[in-house]
Amino acid sequence: MSERDPHVPIEPTQGSRDTTLWPGLEDPEHSRWYVDRFRAMAAGGQDLEGESRLVDVLAPRGARLLDAGCGPGRHGGHLARLGHEVVGVDIDPALVRAARQDHPGATWLVGDLAALDLAALGQPEPFDGALVAGNVMDFVAERHRATVVARLRDHLRDDGFLVVGCRVVRGFTPADLDDAAQRAGLRLEHRFATWDLRPWRDDAVFCVSVLRA
Repeated sequence: MSERDPHVPIEPTQGSRDTTLWPGLEDPEHSRWYVDRFRAMAAGGQDLEGESRLVDVLAPRGARLLDAGCGPGRHGGHLARLGHEVVGVDIDPALVRAARQDHPGATWLVGDLAALDLAALGQPEPFDGALVAGNVMDFVAERHRATVVARLRDHLRDDGFLVVGCRVVRGFTPADLDDAAQRAGLRLEHRFATWDLRPWRDDAVFCVSVLRA
């Protein structure tokens, strides 16, 4: 168990700033805007849980799940309410604080996905599955994206799954992901063009990949 209290936000290291393109680390107003935006969307009844519904289908009941790049916690919070044991990690302390406020049923930690070591944060047990939702990979510096895939694989149980969504136009193509996955010891199990499982097409602008350890 780490001596660091996981409920106290920690500031990202300089190394974290080198691996992320997330503007909230330099502009706290951006983080506040992001949190308020999704709170307003939730209050307005918009569907914000498509990604987590897919994870729930893949996971056994009461699974241990990792929400990687969790932001203010909408996906991990939903999975926790469904009865899963959820740990969420994000590089932005402001987003982690919001996740703790809005979704107290999960564990929320500040961490850099490119240097992820959850055992050092008091979470040594491996995960049944992990989710990289939305535009998380867009905000990982390009040279560190394969490292993120490898670090997430290291936190999975044997036969665990990793679901990765990313916008193809931002440069992390399906071929790039497949190469990173193969080097990390993951195999492609399914690929879709949307979170509601529309068939994959070579001209799709978004890619949802289910990888298996």
